[in-house]
Order: sequence, then structure tokens, then C-alpha cells
Amino acid sequence: MVYLSMVFFQVVAPILIMLGIGAALQLKFQFNLKALSNLITYCLMPAAVFINIYETKVNAEVLVQIVFYLVIFIICLMVLGTVISKLLKLNRNQAAIYKNSVVLINSGNYGIPVSQMLFAANPLGTSIQIIIVIFQNIITYTYGLYNLISSTKSGLDILRSLLLLPIVHALILGALMNIFDIGIPIFLRIPVDYLANAFISIALITLGAQLAQLDIKTILNKVILTSTIGRLVIGPILAFGLILLMGFDGVVAQSLFIASAFPTSRNSSTLALEYDVEPNLAAQIVLFSTVVSCITVTIVIYLSNILWG
Repeated sequence: MVYLSMVFFQVVAPILIMLGIGAALQLKFQFNLKALSNLITYCLMPAAVFINIYETKVNAEVLVQIVFYLVIFIICLMVLGTVISKLLKLNRNQAAIYKNSVVLINSGNYGIPVSQMLFAANPLGTSIQIIIVIFQNIITYTYGLYNLISSTKSGLDILRSLLLLPIVHALILGALMNIFDIGIPIFLRIPVDYLANAFISIALITLGAQLAQLDIKTILNKVILTSTIGRLVIGPILAFGLILLMGFDGVVAQSLFIASAFPTSRNSSTLALEYDVEPNLAAQIVLFSTVVSCITVTIVIYLSNILWG
């Protein structure tokens, strides 16, 4: 019960409040959601990705072990999403959203606070979560983008669209400047920080604005329910098996197991809105999985303490 209240009040409740603000503003002012989506995708999100990757310093040995695990885990989720979307006989657009909802995890504004709360006495736990955030960023703007673009384009158009995205450039530039320890002039760093800091709030308000336009009665359907089960239940089960198979223990095992249980990334909804690929479905999945995760993440935290605490 203690974990349930902590997860809800420190993580889920703030997200829901921001969504509520976005919904209320949308009902009052009727924002141009496409314009907001463009602002996020071409300005705020690249800045956030760049700063996130540029500032992260991790131990090389831990990094190799965690990345190896994450590659296998993500491949398992990709296979899971593809198989279930075929079993549900979804069209190309729905399948793209479904696969992203299972694979793309909210490791940033959900995962980081949870890790900081649970591993305050052990920085390794939070460091592992930061590695996962970076890995998820890479997966989001490669696999996630490919799913959405390939549902409406093909061949060279997909590659051209990916290469033109500022998010991809920001990711590569951030990684190179991190590796070679290149400093940023203060007159550039200040505006980039402003943009990066604005990303989460504007993204959540935009998601709330999307949700204000939805019929809440349509949220309980087979696509949303099975995707939530895949993300919040099957994901942790797969992670548990991999953790045992790879022999992780202690804080590392706890961190990886807990991180596998986080809800669908809000970025999956932001990108769906930008490319106009089932944006309402994507927004509903993010909302539903975030609310349900209050219970499932609590259970996973409790089990992680029993197993590796």
C-alpha cells in the first residue's frame, strides 16, 4: 500500500494533472494540435534528446551488460507486438500503433522519478534507468518512427523521412559531443536548456488536449486492453525470465525488472499525432496504460524487493 501511494502521488498524479490541464485548455481555446505537434517534434523534442544523451555519463562495463540485456528484451517485445497485431488482424496503421505501444516505454518522466524514489541510497539504480532512457530514445526514433512512416510510405521515402528528422540529428550530435567531451558555449547552452525543459510539460499538455477530443466510451476495446496487458504484464514476465537467464542480481536485477513494467511512452502518441497515424488510439493507450500502471508497477516493485532486495 505504501508503494501504491508513492507511485500514484509522485509519478502518476502529476502526469494526470498535466493531462487535465491540457484537456481543460483544449475545451476552452481549441488549440491547433498539429501546430503543437510540429513544435514538439521539430523543436522541443530534439533539444530534450540532445541534452539527455549529451549529459549522461555511465560506467562502460555496466553499460555493455545492460545494453546486451536491453537489445534482447526489446527484440522480444517487437516479436510480441508483431505477433499479437497479426492475431488481432489490425490494419497497417493500427498495427504500427500497437507495436509501438508494447515496445516504447515511458522511461523518462515516469521511470526516472520512480528510480530516484526507490534507489535514493544507491545511485546505480538511477544510472541504470538513465541508460534505459537513452536506449528507449534510440528505439523510439528508429523503430518507432519506422513503424509510423512505413504505414504510409515505402522504400526510399522512409529513409528520406528519417534522415530529415531533427531528432535523429540531435541524437547523433549529442552522442558524438558526449564521446569526445566537446563543450557547449553558454550562449547556445541556455536556449537549448530552455527548450529541453519545456518538452515534458508541452508534450503532456498536448496529449491532454488530444484526450479532450476523444469519446471515453471507446477506450475499452481489444486493441487498448491487449496492448496494456502486453506492456504492463507480459513485458515484466519476459524481463524476469531474461534477468534469471543472464544472472543479474541485486540492484541491477531490481532496476531492470521495475523498468520493464512502466507504461507506454507518451512519445508514441506525440509521433502518431505528428504523422497522423491513428493519433486518437495512441493517446487512449498512453492514458489507459498510465492509469493501470499505478497498480502493476506497485506489484512489480513489491516482487523485486522479495526476489532481489
